[in-house]
Amino acid sequence: MERHFDEELKVVEKQIIEMADLVQKAISKSVEALKNMDKSLAEQVIEFDKKIDEYELEIDERCIDLIARHQPMGSDLRFITTGIKINLELERIADLASNISQRVLQLEDKTALKGISDINLLSEFAQNMIHKAIRAYVEKDIKTASEIVRSDNQADDLKNRIQKFLINDYLAKDVNMALQAFCHILVARHLERMCDHVANIAEEVIYMVKGRVVRHHPEKLEK
Repeated sequence: MERHFDEELKVVEKQIIEMADLVQKAISKSVEALKNMDKSLAEQVIEFDKKIDEYELEIDERCIDLIARHQPMGSDLRFITTGIKINLELERIADLASNISQRVLQLEDKTALKGISDINLLSEFAQNMIHKAIRAYVEKDIKTASEIVRSDNQADDLKNRIQKFLINDYLAKDVNMALQAFCHILVARHLERMCDHVANIAEEVIYMVKGRVVRHHPEKLEK
């Protein structure tokens, strides 16, 4: 019975990894759609988000079923409840990728803004954070999880730099560029918010491994 339960936990872990992969693809495609003003690709991301929502529900139901059937305690219970929370955070990140694609559709026939490579950097930063967070989850690596929580400030700095550039180089100089600049500012905020969700994932990993709540308590992070 215990071996079968362990196998079921492995299935949850595998599905979380797959969910993270789907979410990273959604982020990458949404930013690519923005860069190329690709309406078709943006619509694909929005449609893809519906599949991610369905997968999120499937994982959630599996975790709840495991708790109901096995009534786990201690570290096993923390593993399952952490899976539920990580799953939810990933789904919210996917929603933000869909929001970016909505901005692309909002811009319609507008051309992409030049000189906003920091948006690509922020996108790559968010995806890299997800990759590290899921690896920390699988490997129960609280040191990496703590580093992820601390690195969230870098996303804030990038977002602020993007906003400053767009305001000074577009909004302040050409009122006709207002819609494009505003949409790109929202994209930067969506990407930064993704990083906040990944930091939440990292905090949940620390709780899963140590049973320690670190949210709002940075002094409890691993050195």
